[in-house]
Amino acid sequence: MSMSNEIAKMILEMLSDDGETEIQRNEMAQALGCVPSQINYVISSRFTPEQGYIVESRRGGGGYIRITRTKYDSKAAVLMHVVNSIGNEIDEASCQAHIYNLNYQKILSPEISKLMLAATGDRSLKEIPTQFRDRARASIFKQMLLSNQ
Repeated sequence: MSMSNEIAKMILEMLSDDGETEIQRNEMAQALGCVPSQINYVISSRFTPEQGYIVESRRGGGGYIRITRTKYDSKAAVLMHVVNSIGNEIDEASCQAHIYNLNYQKILSPEISKLMLAATGDRSLKEIPTQFRDRARASIFKQMLLSNQ
């Protein structure tokens, strides 16, 4: 298993209890035998708002990184939040991150998630000129989310 996967796994385990954890970056890096910047990389790439996380940090001697898994009251609230956060364009990677997160939260079934991934992927949009794909993808993704409420 790669170091990035090991770091992500450790953070996910820390989150599993109540959906929130505080990390001392230097201590974690020392425990895992890696550099602190690798922890930053994992957090910035795998614990993003699109993936359902809020990350706060405080610098200095007693500094920490707090990661919180977002929680919503209802399926409709989650879907509307995602629809409102998309804007006019969305790239394939961000769209995939939203779909994977919604599936993880059990807002979307595995079957619906697969359909959405297929419909919003670059392979499905290959006939659309590249400069218009992200706009078309956003429109398709929003309509699919709205029809799934």
